[in-house]
Amino acid sequence: MNEIEEHLWNYIDGFCTEDERKTIETLIENNANYRNKYAELKAFEANMPALDLEEPSMGFTFKVMENIRAEHARVPLKTRINTSIVRAIGAFFICTILVLLGFVFVNVDWSAPSPVHLPEIKIPPVTNYLNPVVIKGFLFFDVVLGMFFLDYYFRKFFIRQK
Repeated sequence: MNEIEEHLWNYIDGFCTEDERKTIETLIENNANYRNKYAELKAFEANMPALDLEEPSMGFTFKVMENIRAEHARVPLKTRINTSIVRAIGAFFICTILVLLGFVFVNVDWSAPSPVHLPEIKIPPVTNYLNPVVIKGFLFFDVVLGMFFLDYYFRKFFIRQK
């Protein structure tokens, strides 16, 4: 855009100062070049509202959006686990456990003569609970679990190889 058009657009849009406005008005009245350009710009501005803005078709918009989504999906995950941080955390926990074990062993009274007594646990006889119904139920449950395991095994190793 040249300087004449820029001055005329500022005049038409009302973005110029009072002095500039008066100067441009006198140029429009006296200069044929300014007058013709002003008439052309005014006609263009008058026809602007009648113009329909063209929009791309829905299919085009959909394809563009799908390509954008696919681009974002193709970007690999950029996170990586820093092994030195994992080792530092592991070392902290190992040191903490060793310090606690050392503290316990230092504070144990090793000269105590008392032996360790385990508590006595009385278990009722098992024959009261093992009747044929319980045994059959247990076997039925085991057979069903075995079938689930076989189904998983066959699906994982035989179907995937096709």
